[in-house]
Amino acid sequence: MNRKWMAWIVVPALLTFMYGCPHKKPKTPPPDLNVETTTVPAPAPAPAPATEVTPAPAPPVADKTEDPLLSSDLQVVNEELRRRGFSPDVYFDYDESTLSDDTRQKLSRNADLLKSQPQFSVTIEGHADSRGTNEYNLALGERRASAVRDYLSSLGVAATRMRTISYGEERPLCTEEVESCWSQNRRAHMIITGRANIG
Repeated sequence: MNRKWMAWIVVPALLTFMYGCPHKKPKTPPPDLNVETTTVPAPAPAPAPATEVTPAPAPPVADKTEDPLLSSDLQVVNEELRRRGFSPDVYFDYDESTLSDDTRQKLSRNADLLKSQPQFSVTIEGHADSRGTNEYNLALGERRASAVRDYLSSLGVAATRMRTISYGEERPLCTEEVESCWSQNRRAHMIITGRANIG
């Protein structure tokens, strides 16, 4: 009886020991979804419109040094003189109205051309850069125009053929506030504006 009882205790304990300990189930990988990945190409850029676009023509640049009221024959005279070497502009240092050596050489050539065409009168415009007051720049422009007139007169151009006018800073060739522009505006400009009274 003791054996029987032992068997009832030992056998279940042995069975429990051998088979009763639950084993952890191995984790199963998730089933393969078998999804194919495809790359969607980017849409092609839209083609450019077939119509040709012609750029708008640049606006004509007006020559601010020429008087728009000049008759066509006087414009031709001015162009012809420039073609022969006439310098319509001479330049000055800052706040100066004295003539440099380079300016005197140009004016000497201008005087020869003016003397060869005694039937024409010339206007000498005095200009200044934008620094200084309007009144000061008008006076400076007048001194520059007078210096050119006096030098041409000393070279034999009749004073009666020349008139001076000052525009000060009012007619700049260049409008940027930098030295490269200011130097272009410090000038005297010479232009044939009419016929001289001869006789």
